[in-house]
Amino acid sequence: MQSADTVLEVLRERGRRALPLERLYRQLFNEQLFLMAYGRIYANDGAMTPGVDGATPDGMSLDIVRDIIGRLRTQRYRFAPVRRKWTPKKNGTMRPLGLPTWSDKLVGEVVRLLLEAYYEPQFSAMSNGFRPGRGCHTALDEIASTWTGTTWFIEGDIADCFGSLDHEVMIAILAENIHDRRFLDLVRDMLTAGYLEDFTWHATYSGAPQGGVVSPILSNIYLDRLDRLVQDELVPAFTRGDRRHRNPEYANTTRMIGYWKQRGDRHKVATLRGHQQSIPAVDVHDPGYRRLRYIRYADDHLLGFVGPKVEAEQIKDRLAGFLKDTLRLDLSPEKTLITHARTHAARFLGYDITNRHQDTWRRNRRRTLNGTIALNVPLDWVQATCRQYSASRFHDDHCRVQCEPAGRCTCIPRGPTGTQHRRKRRCRSCAGSRIAPRQ
Repeated sequence: MQSADTVLEVLRERGRRALPLERLYRQLFNEQLFLMAYGRIYANDGAMTPGVDGATPDGMSLDIVRDIIGRLRTQRYRFAPVRRKWTPKKNGTMRPLGLPTWSDKLVGEVVRLLLEAYYEPQFSAMSNGFRPGRGCHTALDEIASTWTGTTWFIEGDIADCFGSLDHEVMIAILAENIHDRRFLDLVRDMLTAGYLEDFTWHATYSGAPQGGVVSPILSNIYLDRLDRLVQDELVPAFTRGDRRHRNPEYANTTRMIGYWKQRGDRHKVATLRGHQQSIPAVDVHDPGYRRLRYIRYADDHLLGFVGPKVEAEQIKDRLAGFLKDTLRLDLSPEKTLITHARTHAARFLGYDITNRHQDTWRRNRRRTLNGTIALNVPLDWVQATCRQYSASRFHDDHCRVQCEPAGRCTCIPRGPTGTQHRRKRRCRSCAGSRIAPRQ
């Protein structure tokens, strides 16, 4: 019997070389893989959560593992329906979670290990969700470091992604590289096991249960087709030109500055420099320059486009058409937006992403701030956190009192005028203190 590390390394090598897998089901008879899977999921917070049979990891033994392997060997193992539990989301709606039994968690973790070892080397570098060594921070760092100059953000959110994965499409995608009918039947049985709610069994005709061990890797395999579409077709089609052409007005102003410097007219030079600082050095509407960038985290994806809005609309339509026709998924209309990068912000992974523009900021005589990406904490989140943890309180319909670090109070208006005024009034945290409020 090969060790678990040897089996997984062989699968990684075949994945790197894009070689198909045969007789993968036989790896489920390896006790070492089950012991590795047990060590990975036992320490998880949800490991003790029972499924429909009430079983927990307590009392786990090698005999139980061998019994599971025996049923897998004779193809008598059947996945039990998951126990459905509803948890609240941030927007006030409820999210359904599927809680599998302990034995199903164990088998599912072994399946996940095998699939991850094979598919991980093949995934796109633009996919950051549910992957080892990747996460929200790698996705945001990619945006902040390489998306300079973005004009439009194309926000994409797949409606009910986990619950809408088509089982037939999923099996067909797996069958392209996994030539093992028994393994594919096991995955199909896992997806169609159904769920139990209020002591009633319900069939599942699509989707992978949220909370399932294998669901994240299956969703990445499914949405890898979207990554390939963008990377292999859309990015080459909407990327051209090495650099933008120089702005004729900027070049002419530069020549005029040199002319008046030779004449010794400092006032004219200062005036021209002020004008030069207010215009871009390159042609921002250069028809020969386009850039398209892409990032995805689970079912949320974001594209950054340098070009006109009409082409951004074309990109959005192609994405929606591919998802609907090929993957049988729908984009959420209220969350799929085209946002101007300079005047508005795109919400992605909890941050408001925008394009900075400040002509007065200069370093080494260059406007180094222009075009760079800013990741801002959303104002509504800041206000909600302040209301939860600070002593600030709303005093009336127009003013809000906050404590500053110096201990003084500042009233900030909430009316439409936008003018700032202050009152001789203390908030609750300063009431009774010796610190005088700001006049």
